[in-house]
Amino acid sequence: MLDWENEGLLHKNRLNPRAHFFTYDSREKALSNQPGDSKGFKLLNGMWKFSYYENPLLVPKEFYSEDFDNSSWDRLEVPSCWQLKGYGQMQYTDEGYPFTVNAPHVPSENPTGLYSRDFYMSTEELSGETIIRFDGVDSIFYLYINGNEVGMSKGSRLTAEFDISSFVKEGRNKIDVKVLQWSEASYIEDQDMWWLSGIFRDVFLISRERVHIEDLTIRTDLDADYRDAQLNVDMAVAGKTQEEIKVTYTLLDRDERIVHSEERSYPAGNSSISTTFDVANPRKWSAEDPYLYKLLIEMSVGETREVICQRVGFRTIEVKGNKFYLNGRYFMIKGVNRHDHDPRNGRTVSKERIKRDLILMKQHNINAVRTSHYPNEPYFYDLCDELGLYVMAETDLEAHGFMWVEDLSRLSCNPSWRDAYVDRIERAVHREKNHPSIIFWSLGNESGFGDNFRAMAARCRELDSTRPIHYEEDREAEVVDIISTMYSSTEKMDGFGQEENSKPRLICEYAHAMGNGPGGLKEYQDVFYKYENIQGGFVWEWIDHGIYMEDEEGRPYYAYGGDYGDYPNNSNFCIDGLVFPDQTPSPGLKEYKKVIEPVKISPLNMEEGRVEVKNMLDFTPLDIFTLKWEVCAGEEILLSGSQDLEAILPQESADLTLDIASVRALVKNTDHWLNMYVVTRSSTPWAEAGHEVTREQIKLPIYREEEYSSPIVNLPLNVEEEDHALTVTGHEFSITFCKVRGKLLSYKLNEREVIERSPAFNMWRAPIDNDMYVKKIWDKKYFKHTAESVFSVDYNIEDKFVEVTTTTRVAPPVFEYGYDITYIYRIYNSGILEVSLKGVPKNEFPAMLPKLGLQLGIKGDYSKTAWYGRGEGESYCDSKLANLLGVYRMDVEGLFTNYVYPQENGNRTDTMWVSLTTNKGDGLFIKGSRPIDFSAHYYTTEDLETATHQNKLRKREFITLNLDYAQNGLGSNSCGQEQLPQYKLEAKEFDYSLLFVPFSKDQIDEVALNSKYTV
Repeated sequence: MLDWENEGLLHKNRLNPRAHFFTYDSREKALSNQPGDSKGFKLLNGMWKFSYYENPLLVPKEFYSEDFDNSSWDRLEVPSCWQLKGYGQMQYTDEGYPFTVNAPHVPSENPTGLYSRDFYMSTEELSGETIIRFDGVDSIFYLYINGNEVGMSKGSRLTAEFDISSFVKEGRNKIDVKVLQWSEASYIEDQDMWWLSGIFRDVFLISRERVHIEDLTIRTDLDADYRDAQLNVDMAVAGKTQEEIKVTYTLLDRDERIVHSEERSYPAGNSSISTTFDVANPRKWSAEDPYLYKLLIEMSVGETREVICQRVGFRTIEVKGNKFYLNGRYFMIKGVNRHDHDPRNGRTVSKERIKRDLILMKQHNINAVRTSHYPNEPYFYDLCDELGLYVMAETDLEAHGFMWVEDLSRLSCNPSWRDAYVDRIERAVHREKNHPSIIFWSLGNESGFGDNFRAMAARCRELDSTRPIHYEEDREAEVVDIISTMYSSTEKMDGFGQEENSKPRLICEYAHAMGNGPGGLKEYQDVFYKYENIQGGFVWEWIDHGIYMEDEEGRPYYAYGGDYGDYPNNSNFCIDGLVFPDQTPSPGLKEYKKVIEPVKISPLNMEEGRVEVKNMLDFTPLDIFTLKWEVCAGEEILLSGSQDLEAILPQESADLTLDIASVRALVKNTDHWLNMYVVTRSSTPWAEAGHEVTREQIKLPIYREEEYSSPIVNLPLNVEEEDHALTVTGHEFSITFCKVRGKLLSYKLNEREVIERSPAFNMWRAPIDNDMYVKKIWDKKYFKHTAESVFSVDYNIEDKFVEVTTTTRVAPPVFEYGYDITYIYRIYNSGILEVSLKGVPKNEFPAMLPKLGLQLGIKGDYSKTAWYGRGEGESYCDSKLANLLGVYRMDVEGLFTNYVYPQENGNRTDTMWVSLTTNKGDGLFIKGSRPIDFSAHYYTTEDLETATHQNKLRKREFITLNLDYAQNGLGSNSCGQEQLPQYKLEAKEFDYSLLFVPFSKDQIDEVALNSKYTV
């Protein structure tokens, strides 16, 4: 039987799993916490010799011998994924295996990489034990030192250590590693990501004394009042000695002041030593206050000495009834799922990139992360301890591909796979057990349920009884402590909240963040706040898994499934994150930040300036924040101020009076807003002082109205009729209509054409990823393929204006549903154009419509926009809370959101008016009779729909301008909830008007700021 098709063979000579720590030869080095200062540390990252084979049986038998000539091999960086270096096949699947399901067998054509390099050892370095550590190798690997086979390991995202003391020598040493892409372990490593191979995490050597601390377990137990604590230290000591073991334990606070110190002696030969000591009222660890102590452990045995520095967070996590508690306090998970991903390096993720991820989470009010669906490298957990993030630590297990053969639980019920399952939770728990940030263990993901999970849960509790266990597919909550679901709708979650569950509940994946979205985040959070037995959830997911590419012309884009000829693939389903591949926050992340805000502000009495401030945190008073506020009208700030917030306790509220009573309506014909920004009072490890954590806006009950200017002036209006055209000419403008089709053909201002494409009723948007299911209905109903049939074109010539009325039917082929549309164009002698649009639906439409509105093309030199509406980012009816109402200015290019997979984007909802201006300062001011949705792009709807990647978009010479009555919500139905009923756009009668007001450079401020014209 081949090793890589044997589920019962988990390793050869791999050391037992243990906690992640380093030993040093002095207190000073230990306190520095730099692995490079630890005893015998030798990083083996760098350029290795590399040779690639399509089949492991083609590998030279003696490739690892000391005299084997590998001088012709290539060079490959370690760590890295070999597919991203030009070897083998890139492959993305979400759930299905990319090979025939025939467990434990894998393809005989099994890509294999051979790695080789030299390293050097001194006599001093050989004085103890030498250990080699691999933090991540996919999928199975063999280790050879100096021509000797040392061992083998499986479990791609789990640490593997080997004792190579008997194989190394003074001077030059040769290390060889053989890695196979596929093994039977691949069946339980099917985790919705790119299939990438090789040594993708750090490789290094460490040295240990012959008698050494082999494992270390730290536990903090709080008393019944959650005030005082006991610190429990258990250590496994390896190696034989005839001498007494002396250990000094020193607990230091953050400033390295001694909190407790004691020395203990243990009889010679003890393999297990421990101590317990009391700590009076330690500062408790939480994500909001991640306070860490340092525990120095100094062990002496005769002449040898080793020092360990272990960071300690005093905290306890408990389940009581149907709620879980941290340090005796109820709290809520406001989390995300996170994969390891780098667009250039795949699963090889630098420490800098990991830190950037976690800092972004903290800056966007996220307090928890689920390590979907495998352990991360140790640095990740260190940072979560330090920055303050709750971790659901998931082990490296998913067998989702068995869903395709309708037997998801097959391996989970198979006794021959039991040890493989249990091995994965053992290794995860041992390595990560001392991290205070880890508050839940998770047994894996989407692998059905069976006896193997029962065994995993039992073993997990044996190793660590202090943390609750999670696994979503234990649907009856037989072995888990926390009930969990995926992608349940808000309606379903509301029903769960009404149930009398015996255990707490959360949603481990929801609000699928694919492309433009997710929408409806607020409604989910409202349900979480409504029911205490639902304690939040984890949005799917953190980052788009795009792979950076450049086309033949050097244009960058991000690749996804299928772009490498990989089959089967799940196309762009890996592009489903809250941040883009380059770690730029998406509009969805900004919306999530607002929805999970730490401070909620509500109006009480705005004439007196009174608001209610509620602390939405779980552990921290609000005196860490400052409230900055301003009263705005248009772009003018009329009054501003700031004040430090009081120490409002968690989940409590207080009234706050702002000094705005003196404000009067100083700007005519516009609303006055109180804008408030809650910012950090001092710097933190994740943000500078003044970092904004949330914002709120309240409309003030003041308004100053003046007479509107009439669109009619005392200027001549000339009308010229031809066979098929009607041209209206006035002072510095001319407008031409087609008398046959009733279309506006030309709109010239000062003899310069404005219109590129005629205004027309439009119901279509470039489908977003979250339209993927409803699009099938639209396609079946030929919804996109509507045509316009003209019923009538009438015009009426008056002294001061001309009115053109066109009635049409807009409908698809084959079916009888459609809209009866009435356009009314009124051209005033001042050059102002009023467009009224009325629609009446006829017969049965599809359940949801993309949008209802007017679309036109205007010349590309109208490149500067200003608008009064939500901004400055894009917004939609079910994703707009992060964008305050106000006046914003931006170039047309800035309105565009460059999603990895092009689609509808850049909408600004609740828009009262919008202007488009040339560099010369002349332009058009457009005001609706009601708030509208608008967008403006250098791409047509067709461009956005047909382009499959960013580099496929070609900038047009004109601007597509959408002025919509309404647009459908976003939802998250690429793998989640569809648009909620209140955000679904259904076929309905509508009627609205748009006023197009031309202006020159000297009129811009008057027109664009005061919105003085009305319909």
